[in-house]
Amino acid sequence: MERPSWDEYFLRITTEVARRSTCLRRQVGAILVMDKRILATGYNGAPRNVEHCETAGCLRSENNVPSGERHELCRGLHAEMNAFMQAASFGVRSEGATLYATVYPCSLCAKMAINAGVKRIVTMGDYPDALSKSILSEAGVVVDVVKPCGAEG
Repeated sequence: MERPSWDEYFLRITTEVARRSTCLRRQVGAILVMDKRILATGYNGAPRNVEHCETAGCLRSENNVPSGERHELCRGLHAEMNAFMQAASFGVRSEGATLYATVYPCSLCAKMAINAGVKRIVTMGDYPDALSKSILSEAGVVVDVVKPCGAEG
């Protein structure tokens, strides 16, 4: 059996974190890592004390909103957002961290990553958001797409 690289290892953990998601359209997981240590985790879902999409329904699906558009119509928070807020709520510094995410961050999450001081993003898949790619590149954030051995997709 081949030992996974650090990137593969952390991406596999993000897929497990994503299983907690209550999103009806896509389960996404994210973790913040520094010096090979997990700082915070996040998955996409409704805010605290707000009914989950699995019971409240999905306004984006009901209105046939394409992936990557009209984020404001979603009652949930993105996985990356939740990871940043978890770190902040526990006073964990994210400056210089690597963000691992199951999907390429949208432009909203890219802006948060930049201001949170993330220097590198490792993801398993793409997302239809040209602005995200543009601003991450402009800010000097390195983005690597990695497919863990044995990963689907």
